[in-house]
Amino acid sequence: MTDSTINTLAFADNESPVSWAPEVIADNTGKWYRNALRFATEAEALASANELASRWYMVRETRAAPAIEPVNYRWDEGLRRAVSCVA
Repeated sequence: MTDSTINTLAFADNESPVSWAPEVIADNTGKWYRNALRFATEAEALASANELASRWYMVRETRAAPAIEPVNYRWDEGLRRAVSCVA
C-alpha cells in the first residue's frame, strides 16, 4: 500500500474521478493507505475497504477516495473481480 496523500486529487465541481480507491487507516499514525485496486463506484470501493478491514486486525477506519487510475476491479456478490481496462 502507498500513502494516499501522494495520490490525493482535487476535482472541480464539474469533474468526476476516473475511479475510486479503497483506503484504510491501519495503524496509529492516522495516515490513509491504498492499494492498486480501482473501482467504478464509490460504493464498490468502500465495500472493498470494509471487506479488507474484516480481515485485518488493526484497521481503524475505512473510506473510498477518488482516483485517476483506470478501473481494474468490480465488486460482485461480495468478491473483488478483475476487469479488463477499456480504452
